[in-house]
Amino acid sequence: MNVADAMTPREDVVTVELPGTRSDVLEYLQERSFSSVPVVKSTEDGLEYRGLVSRDVLIEQPDEDQLVMLMDDVPTTTADTALEDVARLMVDEGARRVPVVDGEFEGIVTVTDVIHAIATGDQETDGTVEGYASTDVNTSYEGAPLPVAERELYYANVPYTVALDEEGKMSGVLTEVDIIDVARIVEGEEETGDNFPDQDSEWSWEGIKGVGSRYLPTRDIEIPNGPVSEFMSGDVVTVSAQTTVQDAAQQMISNDIEQIPMLTGEQLVGIVCDVDLLEALYE
Repeated sequence: MNVADAMTPREDVVTVELPGTRSDVLEYLQERSFSSVPVVKSTEDGLEYRGLVSRDVLIEQPDEDQLVMLMDDVPTTTADTALEDVARLMVDEGARRVPVVDGEFEGIVTVTDVIHAIATGDQETDGTVEGYASTDVNTSYEGAPLPVAERELYYANVPYTVALDEEGKMSGVLTEVDIIDVARIVEGEEETGDNFPDQDSEWSWEGIKGVGSRYLPTRDIEIPNGPVSEFMSGDVVTVSAQTTVQDAAQQMISNDIEQIPMLTGEQLVGIVCDVDLLEALYE
């Protein structure tokens, strides 16, 4: 298969156009559960691709409003590139969505598109998930406030966390999509000069001593303070070490998920992420 056989063509791709603001992108990420949105600009020769704006950047740069300052420079591909080659590009560059560009913007190919090709058997694979799963699993306590869990995802540089109950057993999975679904942009003023009222909170990273006394305009992404258990998916799809790569891909597509915990009996022993399965195409 080539990229042309798996990609989403330009007319079906949700894009934002320059000039624009972060609110334009946040709307699409919340409504469509995308990980990023292509940014284009209309020219006399057609739509010119300019970059991608990801949900990570929106959270990491809450004070930036202009799209041109939020765009990531990601690799591109062409429609006639072999699917195995773009899969390798995705793994090597950590790119979940690769724009298809040949003079002008032609579409986009995603990790999910490649996983779909594996699931249907259009792109043949061998082996089981045991050879592609990671034994390094990101976890969070199900009672932790959601903003703390979001920071844990950020520092671990992964799009998920497996929630654990008070006995250390898996109780659910929380993803970046779950967080962005409930995030909202807030604007207002903040008074400095006093200790923040929650500085002694059990979950505060550290107390912050105010200096001076003045008001500053603020613009931030607000994440609810409820526990992880309120926002996670509790009905978790799992696989065993002997599950085939194709079967795991089918589970991901049918359940619209990007990672699956791997169990031995009831014991959590690893995590299978969709991007890991891409390696089965070229190893």
